[in-house]
Amino acid sequence: MSDNLTEATTAAPSEPQSFVLTLSCSDEIGIIAAVTGEISSIGGNILESNQYCDKQSNRLFMRISFETPHSFHREKVERLLQPTIDRFGMKTSIVDLSRKRRIIIMVSKFDHALLHLLYQYRVGWLNVDVVAIVSNHDTCAKIAEDANIPYYLWPVSRENKTEQERKLIELVNDTGADLVVLARYMQVLSNEASNRLFGKVINIHHSFLPSFKGAKPYHQAHERGVKLIGATAHYVTADLDEGPIIEQETEPVTHSMSPDDFVAAGREIESRVLAKAVKNHLESRVMLNGHKTIVFAR
Repeated sequence: MSDNLTEATTAAPSEPQSFVLTLSCSDEIGIIAAVTGEISSIGGNILESNQYCDKQSNRLFMRISFETPHSFHREKVERLLQPTIDRFGMKTSIVDLSRKRRIIIMVSKFDHALLHLLYQYRVGWLNVDVVAIVSNHDTCAKIAEDANIPYYLWPVSRENKTEQERKLIELVNDTGADLVVLARYMQVLSNEASNRLFGKVINIHHSFLPSFKGAKPYHQAHERGVKLIGATAHYVTADLDEGPIIEQETEPVTHSMSPDDFVAAGREIESRVLAKAVKNHLESRVMLNGHKTIVFAR
């Protein structure tokens, strides 16, 4: 037997392609069976399936992770599933997991959330490409340099806010960014920018929304003698700090703790909550449902 024939007969099969399908539509009998049956009929192997029916709106939300033969690409999968999509009037998204999602991180002076995201990126827990770091201060420039990530210093004033946001929109388009992460970016996006990027910007709010908004929330919490502090990650909308909530976390505090202790605990919570929200979004685990979200946790 020739060496070439031996190689041909022992070569490993091609790796399958991995996709995530998310869908929403009016609930009716047979949807889940139709979707899973269609995936099976094209040679797909379902790895994970989650669904939720909102009884108030009679709307079904579904997320399916599956593998297909190596020859499949996203457009082919979408084309083969199109008859079922049309049959039930589904709103769908199909993500090819072989393509790393791209993110832009925006930060001001506080760097704890940025550093946590970059650490999770470096160790592979966040399977992303960080294509840019944008800031209105030069404080984090060295962090970006050390991570070999392009750094854009765009100071913001009342006079240039519109121009700086125009540059942000251009950067999103030029880099093909899937998500903009506000990692303690202390500038409020305009209504126009918030609307244009709706569903593509996640912010971390340094309090357990909707409590203690505005300046020094941890000091407000300390003055009120609260027993829990927390942080909230949410999508950015034109209504300040009112966007659909993705992730929240709290931590017990006591009367013996100082405001600085509150701040230190808050920094840790903010970093964890933001990273979890980013990961869930990038894995297509978050679905918008009006002013709320459906989060299919791992």
